[in-house]
Amino acid sequence: MSNIPTNLRFAKSHEWVLDNGDGTVTFGISDHAQELLGDVVFVELPEVGRTLSAGDDISLVESVKAASDVYSPVGGEVIAVNDALEDAPETINEDPYENGWIAKLRIDDAAEIGALLDASGYQAVVAESE
Repeated sequence: MSNIPTNLRFAKSHEWVLDNGDGTVTFGISDHAQELLGDVVFVELPEVGRTLSAGDDISLVESVKAASDVYSPVGGEVIAVNDALEDAPETINEDPYENGWIAKLRIDDAAEIGALLDASGYQAVVAESE
């Protein structure tokens, strides 16, 4: 059973978002997504300063089983990336919601966060895929 924290919002494409409360968000891939991928061996990080729209391809996560695109759950500017993933991509498997975050964005429209799924909505999406 996947871990789905109630303080996060989720995209149907399996990215999570933490509203930092200051006009920025932190995001990564969900526990369910990392379980499907298996052992993560490489993470392509986005460029700091890149401007994104919700749904834009922002990153690539490669595992021993597959490579998967990661999409920006909200629009904004990349203000930080998790450089630690370059040397330890397996952190996404070990701790997808804390140390396994991918990037931080300065968001364009806070309403986009509210349009994402809450934990129970995301649980329904996961249940449909199992």
